[in-house]
Amino acid sequence: MPLQSPLLRSLSPHHSSFYLSSLSLRLLRRSMATATTTTTAGSGEPPIVSPSNTRVGWIGTGVMGRSMCSHLIKAGYTLTVFNRTLSKAQPLLDLGAHLAHSPLAVASQSDVVFSIVGYPSDVRSVLLDPSSGALAGLRPGGVLVDMTTSEPSLASEISSAAAASKGCASVDAPVSGGDRGAKNGTLAIFAGGEESVVRRLNPLFSLLGKVNYMGGPGRGQFAKLANQITIASTMVGLVEGMIYAHKAGLDVGLFLSAISSGAAGSKSLDLYGSRILERDFEPGFFVNHFVKDLGICLKECQNLGLALPGLALAQQLYLSLKAHGEGNLGTQALILALERLNNVCLGGGASSSPAPAG
Repeated sequence: MPLQSPLLRSLSPHHSSFYLSSLSLRLLRRSMATATTTTTAGSGEPPIVSPSNTRVGWIGTGVMGRSMCSHLIKAGYTLTVFNRTLSKAQPLLDLGAHLAHSPLAVASQSDVVFSIVGYPSDVRSVLLDPSSGALAGLRPGGVLVDMTTSEPSLASEISSAAAASKGCASVDAPVSGGDRGAKNGTLAIFAGGEESVVRRLNPLFSLLGKVNYMGGPGRGQFAKLANQITIASTMVGLVEGMIYAHKAGLDVGLFLSAISSGAAGSKSLDLYGSRILERDFEPGFFVNHFVKDLGICLKECQNLGLALPGLALAQQLYLSLKAHGEGNLGTQALILALERLNNVCLGGGASSSPAPAG
């Protein structure tokens, strides 16, 4: 066949042969890439989650949710938010988030809807209410991601409802790490649900922290409850150690620094030791919500036939804070319960003078 291209006619036989070989190779690569794309698209697999193809909704913009949302906005995701108290959503609106006036309205504008609210009753309301809940407004194939610490049985119920109504999916993905973890994007995320869905959402989860797949629906909640049991006893040990060090006449700040690198070191000490000494009881996590979490833990212990006395003691101490009107303080306020029991105060005052050691 004669060469038609003026460029090829101007080339030597050697160069024209090289040119054709290179052209053929490029065309082959392009053909293979097109075939791969077509196969992926035709396989029924959802596209990889990215700011260009995934609209995100968020329900609950409190202490944790506000920081978590900001990471998604800064990564370029289109975000629609709902919060019962508008002022708590305003910082996100200032960053470019869109406001919706109901969970249903959030879901109607989103492909993936996150929620992080207070109590299981709130989760049921914002996700499953037939007239205003997110599931009612979610498109077929959408995903609900509940990051509230809630009941494992409710997580399973949401999963079944999502699959049955619209072929949607849900993930229970409670988190640990407090307000600092939320601000720094270093939360531990415990995910339960279909593994392929969790894997597909990893680009979103990775902006918030590290996702840990725990198993099927409800398993994320079980993992978080076990996490709360561990934290509860750790917090009791931390404040008891501080009370003891104070009563023995030690400088409590020096004591905390000394133990931080030893076997008694913990994330609770790192997060809350200095806050307690500074009498900073601002909530990274509310006492009221921790009481709720520990109550769910005790309920699940009954279901499982477990006796966990450390959990029961911690729950009683936190309940005493609530009884004193301190439910809206952070969990580090546990020190107040131990101070009252021992008539001491680490923060100064007549009752704070430590007894001589020995």
